[in-house]
Amino acid sequence: MALARHKSLPAHRFLGPFLALPFSDQCRSAPIGRHSGMFAGTGFHITGRAACLPFPAPGIRTMADDDSFEPRLGRQRQQGGKRAQRYLGRVLAAANLARSGSAAPDLARGSFSGTRIGRGAGVGRLLASRGGPAASNGRRVIVKASIVKLAGKGVSAAAAHLRYLQRDGTTREGERGALYGRDADAVDGKAFGERGTSDRHQFRFIVSPEDGDQYDDLKPLTRRLMDRMEEDLGIRLDWVAVDHFNTGHPHTHIVVRGKDGRGTDLVIARDYMTTGIRERAAELVDLDLGPRTDREIAQALRAEVEQERLTSIDRALLKGADADRVVATNGCDAFDQTLRAGRLAKLSRLGLAEPLGAGRFRLAPDLAETLRALGERGDIIRTMQREFSRVAIARAPADQAIYDPAAPDARPLVGRVLARGLVDEHADRHYLIVDGVDGRSHYVAIGKPALSFAEGSTETDASLPHGAIVRIDPVSPTVREVDRTIAAVAASNGGRYDMDAHLRHDPTATQAFAETHVRRLEAMRRLSDIVEREPSGRWIIAPDHLTRVAAHETARLQDRPVAITMLSAQPPDRLVDADAATWIDRELVSGSQEPPRDAGFGHELRDAQARRRQWLVAQGFAEETSGGTTFPNGMIAALQRRELLRVANQLADEVNMPFREAAEGARIEGIYRRSVDLVSGRFAVIERARDFTLVPWRPVLERHVGKTVSGLVRGDGINWSIGRGRNGPSIS
Repeated sequence: MALARHKSLPAHRFLGPFLALPFSDQCRSAPIGRHSGMFAGTGFHITGRAACLPFPAPGIRTMADDDSFEPRLGRQRQQGGKRAQRYLGRVLAAANLARSGSAAPDLARGSFSGTRIGRGAGVGRLLASRGGPAASNGRRVIVKASIVKLAGKGVSAAAAHLRYLQRDGTTREGERGALYGRDADAVDGKAFGERGTSDRHQFRFIVSPEDGDQYDDLKPLTRRLMDRMEEDLGIRLDWVAVDHFNTGHPHTHIVVRGKDGRGTDLVIARDYMTTGIRERAAELVDLDLGPRTDREIAQALRAEVEQERLTSIDRALLKGADADRVVATNGCDAFDQTLRAGRLAKLSRLGLAEPLGAGRFRLAPDLAETLRALGERGDIIRTMQREFSRVAIARAPADQAIYDPAAPDARPLVGRVLARGLVDEHADRHYLIVDGVDGRSHYVAIGKPALSFAEGSTETDASLPHGAIVRIDPVSPTVREVDRTIAAVAASNGGRYDMDAHLRHDPTATQAFAETHVRRLEAMRRLSDIVEREPSGRWIIAPDHLTRVAAHETARLQDRPVAITMLSAQPPDRLVDADAATWIDRELVSGSQEPPRDAGFGHELRDAQARRRQWLVAQGFAEETSGGTTFPNGMIAALQRRELLRVANQLADEVNMPFREAAEGARIEGIYRRSVDLVSGRFAVIERARDFTLVPWRPVLERHVGKTVSGLVRGDGINWSIGRGRNGPSIS
């Protein structure tokens, strides 16, 4: 090339023998227009017309005649097409792909998708691109991944989650689950939690191989998977795991700290979280069990024909339906046609497909939603049967019910907790099975566990023992009157709310009444961003405040669709001769309860009520008349006072202070120490300078243990204020 660029050298020395001969002897092409051109990559220009070469040379143009040739030296460059990428650029591109992956080709230049953020992005995109015929025969693994923030109460919630994962009945033998790690079969969960107290977040994975029942032990598979993840991410992970065999599909819970080996926040790429881990797990299961055979795949598809849930055959039917939801039984082969025909016949029997003749069916518009609901109902029935077998009781199908708090006729449910567990381990949603006073067993989805005494909550999962008597109340997403008042005050005050504006807006309102609205705003500020508080203490209320509140209440129902109140931790037969105010007494006095059904738990309650009436009459708290049993007005208060004085004498020895009873209308001020559970209810221990007292407890007090509180005793309740000598919000 250096010789070709030298001016003094003749052209034929470096252009080859074809250029040394007349061009007319080398080609027979027709003349073309006069123009100039350049030899690609040589730096020479030739001008003229009717030029041709016996080999394709797109950079050569025409010359004036057969013998003329005028080279023009110039810069070496490439004309037309895309500029070739330099070697260094190709190296950098390959390195970037290996480190972080590449952006999708349809993304605009400079746009941000987040796919390159975090460790394992390149590996995740590579694993996500897998497919083809081999993928259909691979072993299937379900991996559910979530990122849990540990700010606020997240650390205590994470510790409670670990304890729940180690609950009883999760092993094949029905024993307590045990945490394990990389090198040990027994790991201290408390120590793991303490290492992560300063972490910003943690990762939780649920790994469930479809053929997990073929494994005698899931620990080796889990450890190999975590080793592979460490190789992909390039770091050493701090993790613990526990295997569960209490469902139809054995699975493993894995908790990973949100810190890498250098102590910085661990960020895992989105593609690796959503696809990469699943593909790595499937690889390992394929190595252990081998790929699925065609016979196994065919058997799985045949089993889907009669299932009452949404199946892969249903998804194929929905995908192939036309605009009128009409599908045909015709398939790509005889086996596929058999599956489609059998499934459509099953859907027709379920009322979800209408036969049109000639092998054509019209699918129901709500086919997918209905099949999902049927699948969930089937899972609930199997869960109830499993719990009934565990506690060795029998329930007829007619006495098994699913409690729906959203139903128009939903009513409070009173009964005994028979079992509780997880309905969705990934979303951390729980359920209760309650033996109701109506003689039926009810499945109650309670949503996420109440790990603390939140607003409106009277119990936590920790304070709800097995066999407790509870009342389940449905929660409706209604806008409260307090929210309407806040919106009205803000509308007349330039979108701002404070107590002064409230009292000006409604001269009849009291200071205490206005403070209840401030407490509502404080609660909503903690739970969402609906309202905002200015440094001055005023609240910014949006014009669509009521719409936001309605959406907020609806969203909260997914986490807690019911309200749970524990009536008693003891069974009814132990309350028959209790010298205290029991929940049975309150039910008898109210006179509004429906008579329990003489079956199941209702039978036990009827017997306990009859014996309790006899005890109350014998103690002089009730009278037998011709019309039944009458109860005086002060019976509940007298029974409660009996128990209160008895327990107070016992506490006086513990705290080494005398007890003084709180009188009606008296003001109570002291330090809240703790709560005590009595048969009559839960009471707060308030320590004063020279004595202590017991007063009705409220959930909000648990956030102020050891702090000064004050309040005014009113009937069977108390109006609390937190903090000494301040005019802040009260708790009534």
